[in-house]
Amino acid sequence: MSATDFKAIFGEQAYTTVAAQQPSHLFRVLNITSWGGLLWVSIGFFGQIAFTGRTLVQWLVSEKRRESVVPELFWWLSLAGGAMLFTYFVWRQDFVGVLGQSSGVVIYARNLRLIYKARRRAAEAAHTNLATSVR
Repeated sequence: MSATDFKAIFGEQAYTTVAAQQPSHLFRVLNITSWGGLLWVSIGFFGQIAFTGRTLVQWLVSEKRRESVVPELFWWLSLAGGAMLFTYFVWRQDFVGVLGQSSGVVIYARNLRLIYKARRRAAEAAHTNLATSVR
């Protein structure tokens, strides 16, 4: 809503009162202007948590197995976090963030597809071996 529209609906005095109000401390810290912006910041925040969580998962699994391992959950957290961060950066109109996340989302989805294709091939091979050994 433009300032002119606001004045037409609510009057000059209401506009002056609203325009003179300082934004809340939370709005200033998060660099937002409305409660709707808080939703977008939350999406970005949880995307960053997922993105950081993927590294923790990879580290813990690797430590447990005593070798470098990239578990499936790493790719799921990457995909979820990347998609949320991509969405957040689009809302912020942050070209660098959008560019940085766009290629990653494709890579994460591709890795998940490769994992599921390998599982399907292994299951088919096991089924074939079982059928062959029964004869």
